[in-house]
Amino acid sequence: MSEINTIYGLKPKSIMDRLTRLKLLVCDVDGVFSDGRIYLGNQGEELKAFHTRDGYGVKALVNIGIQVAVITGRRSTLVEQRMSALGVQHIIQGCEKKEQALNILQKKLGISKDTTAAIGDDMPDIGMFNCAGLSIAVADAHPFVQKSAVYITQFGGGRGAVREVCDLILHAKGQINKIDGISL
Repeated sequence: MSEINTIYGLKPKSIMDRLTRLKLLVCDVDGVFSDGRIYLGNQGEELKAFHTRDGYGVKALVNIGIQVAVITGRRSTLVEQRMSALGVQHIIQGCEKKEQALNILQKKLGISKDTTAAIGDDMPDIGMFNCAGLSIAVADAHPFVQKSAVYITQFGGGRGAVREVCDLILHAKGQINKIDGISL
């Protein structure tokens, strides 16, 4: 098997080739953008922690024209705010049938399975994997999800997993040295 050297080490050429064709990255939120924990305050407020590096990676993808979507089973104002601030174009919340939601989004955008990647961490995300040419599990995903994935990140959810995938996409598309138009 042929491999390509990236900032995350050697990666299979087959994975990098799939990322070269990518037009849509779809992510779960809890356990992917966050570490999966939900903090509840005495007044019922909900708090989540998001990693700033994940956000920077998403912004870089948006800047090169990659469509980014989140499909999550929960509803949260803070998810809407965070994802909107990052330029995420498609925010689908309160969705129990992620496979169906992704199929509808792909048809709306005219994007095929082969040009879609999906990142997840738990059982409801496997439906998205069925619609994606590249299924990705975060490092701390449930074992069943890892077995269903083609690629497993080095980093856990909320700890840089999304940034890792974003960087690999940028690398595959020849854009890793031009993040935000700044040559590194």
